[in-house]
Amino acid sequence: MQSTLRNYQYLFLIIIIWGSSFAMMHECLVGGHFSPEQTVGYRLAIGSIVLLIACIFCRKSFPKTLTPWVHFFIYAIIGNIVPFLLISRGQMHITSGMTGLLMAFVPLVTMVLAHIFLPNNALNRYKILGFILGISGVLFILAPSIGDGKNTVFGILLILGAAASYASHGVVVEKFPKYDPIVAATASSILACFLAFVIWPDMVHLNLNDIPLKTSLNMLALGVLPTGLGALIFFNLINNAGATFISNMNYVIPVYAFTLGAIVLGEPVLWQNLLALVLIVFGIFVSRRKVKS
Repeated sequence: MQSTLRNYQYLFLIIIIWGSSFAMMHECLVGGHFSPEQTVGYRLAIGSIVLLIACIFCRKSFPKTLTPWVHFFIYAIIGNIVPFLLISRGQMHITSGMTGLLMAFVPLVTMVLAHIFLPNNALNRYKILGFILGISGVLFILAPSIGDGKNTVFGILLILGAAASYASHGVVVEKFPKYDPIVAATASSILACFLAFVIWPDMVHLNLNDIPLKTSLNMLALGVLPTGLGALIFFNLINNAGATFISNMNYVIPVYAFTLGAIVLGEPVLWQNLLALVLIVFGIFVSRRKVKS
């Protein structure tokens, strides 16, 4: 078991990596150099290489029976293809900071789905109150977005769909048998990459000469860091510190992503956005309170 200090170092690193991914995607999509589908496919291709190298280095082997691969295929759909595509398409209509803010909705949706599908995860008054606060935050975002040139209701709904997909993925992983985390991450990433190149034929129609160096570097970083390295750090923390410890990042990532978009990309900050951020993060905090028996 690694030290508590090392766990916090990894937690800080994954917050930086995942919180920066929305700005990276913005840079890939701006100017139309990469389509949303190409952004999904190429980040998966690069991330899969990183994860495969980790598997080889750790001497991991893939399952030889069909059932695990069926499960990995489901992971690939609801944990990679669907949310990655919805986020990429959504960021064509909203800012990167708004995307990061809305992704804070993942643990709140997970809470509701866990109540329905997982035993011993019933809703209590704190979880219900937290969900209401989170919904209120989303409404504060939706209201000023109607007619706003930077953020649209359509884009917001796409990102909320991605959040629901991530939440569903978490519940499904909890329901399915437990697999070696590095193997599961690598296999599902490879399957998702394969699917992306099959269902989107324009993946191969890419002229690298027309893509600015800055955009290419952002795509490389998007694949190596949040898609590849981020997954490895995440599973390392799950194994060494547990899911409760890593859930702390849900409070920080939306704040970091929103701030990064405002400072680095010059994205606008409305008072409604700040209030929504407070409501959603506070909703997560309240929902994690324990009911005294």
